[in-house]
Amino acid sequence: MAAVRTGSLLLLLPWLGLALETGQFSLLMPQVVPPKPETYFCTSVRLLDDKDQYIVGFEPNATQNTAHHMLLYGCERPGTDDAVWSCGDMAVNDPSKKSGPICRGASQVIYAWAKNAPKLILPKGVAFHVGKSTGLKYLTLQVHYADVSPFKDGKTKDDSGVFLTYTETPQPKAAGVLLLGTGGFIFPNTVDYMETACDVEEDKVIHPFAFRTHTHALGEVVSGWKVQPKDGGYQWTLIGKMNPQLPQMFYPVLDDITLTKGDIVAARCTMNNYRSRITRVGNTGRDEMCNFYLMYWSEDGALNMPNCFREGPPQLYWTSMGLDNIPDYEASHLPLKFKELVRQHGHQHHG
Repeated sequence: MAAVRTGSLLLLLPWLGLALETGQFSLLMPQVVPPKPETYFCTSVRLLDDKDQYIVGFEPNATQNTAHHMLLYGCERPGTDDAVWSCGDMAVNDPSKKSGPICRGASQVIYAWAKNAPKLILPKGVAFHVGKSTGLKYLTLQVHYADVSPFKDGKTKDDSGVFLTYTETPQPKAAGVLLLGTGGFIFPNTVDYMETACDVEEDKVIHPFAFRTHTHALGEVVSGWKVQPKDGGYQWTLIGKMNPQLPQMFYPVLDDITLTKGDIVAARCTMNNYRSRITRVGNTGRDEMCNFYLMYWSEDGALNMPNCFREGPPQLYWTSMGLDNIPDYEASHLPLKFKELVRQHGHQHHG
């Protein structure tokens, strides 16, 4: 793992009246050949020890024909010291490569991609702080290869990954990602909810600005919510909602809202298990996932809580967590703002 090269250049980002001095580097799979479906590979790059870096943009180098999804983590240390390793927990491992976790020590999700999502530029003044004065000394890329038929010719190799834009100029707003998800399983021939919720316990003002949804084949809609105790019950405010079968990009949140200490952040996935078997949460295409990624900024620093995972169905629902006044929000309807975003990206929602 080589340290990041920092060749500087001037890049005009959309929100800047003047050019911001930035650098760019890539974190790509080094021409790998996944041997079997459901392979997870990781590769890592070490950040420079003597510099703080502020990541402000992400440009994917991947297609859904090759990569099912990609995740980018900031890590205290990578899962292994190898150039590439198997990192899919219970998914398929390549026996020719060492197996290990994604990260060792502290870690933070920084970026996620699937279904041909486009590039992402963060808002003005917002950046993911990594490097010298942080606990994140490496970036690790995980790629999930659900289908390996493109590699059957014995010649094709993969360099999926991401091009990152960064600056060494400190940015006033710290970016973070809060990942909400569930465990659990869905009975056959059943429509069910996978639901999670957690308290915001830190005395910080959190400004959500983007969200991303992720399921496998059974997900119909995923939504994220701000929930506040009010008059003996709960008031629900929609953060974002999307059909996870559309491009799994980061979409802008519905309204300008904040999360503060005492609020609850919640997410729901509507799952239609049309299969004749139980489908459990897991890493492979036969399994399911329920994820809502909330990207935010704060002038108080990122949350120490990187994720919010609960048991999921059939053990746990919002109602069994004591939540009430749950909105009657039909799974087939997307807010007009999100329908317009989908239209702009050339996709139709058929719900």
